[in-house]
Amino acid sequence: MSVRKAATIRRRRRGRGALFLIAVLLGMSGLIRIGAGASQALAGGESQSEPEAQADAVSCEPGGGAMAMLEALRAREARLAAREAQANDRAQALELAKSEIDEKLDALTVAEDELAKTLALADEAAAQDVQRLVTVYEKMKPKEAAALFAEMDPEFAAGFLARMRPESAAAVMAGLDTKSAYSISVILAGRNASAPTE
Repeated sequence: MSVRKAATIRRRRRGRGALFLIAVLLGMSGLIRIGAGASQALAGGESQSEPEAQADAVSCEPGGGAMAMLEALRAREARLAAREAQANDRAQALELAKSEIDEKLDALTVAEDELAKTLALADEAAAQDVQRLVTVYEKMKPKEAAALFAEMDPEFAAGFLARMRPESAAAVMAGLDTKSAYSISVILAGRNASAPTE
C-alpha cells in the first residue's frame, strides 16, 4: 500500500469517528429532552420550561398610547352614532312635516275650489240681480227712470245704462238734464279706452 493510500484511509477513519461522536451526542441530547418532557408531563405540568415561564411573566397589556387611541376611536364612534341618530330623527321629522304640509295643501286646494264655486255663485247671483234691475228700469216710463238716474252716481248709472237696450237707454238719457247726461256719456265712452288694442 502506498503512503498516499494509507493517509487517505486514516483521514476517512478520523472523519467517521468524528461523525459518530456527533451523532452520539445529538442522540443523547434528544433522550435528555424527551426524558425532561416526560417527567413534566407526568408531574402534571407543574414545572415549566424557562421560555414558558418567561412568557407567562410578560403580560400582554397594550401601552398607554394604544389605549388612548382606542378610547379616541370609541369616542368618535359614539359621536358618529349620535349624529346618525340625529340625522335619522331629522329625516323622520322632515317626512312628517312634508306629509302634514301635503295634507294642508290638499285641504287648501279643496277650500279654494269651494270658495271659487261660492264666488261664482255670488257673481252669478249679483249679475242676475243687476239684470233684473236693468229689466225693471227698461219697463219703467222713461221720464220716471230719468228722475231715478239723475239721483244716481254717474258711474253707477252708466253701469245700468250700458246693460240696457239702446232704445230704452236713449229714452232715459233724453229725460236727464244735460250735465248728468254728459257725465254718464263720458263714463260710457271711456269704459273701454284702457283696454288693449292689439
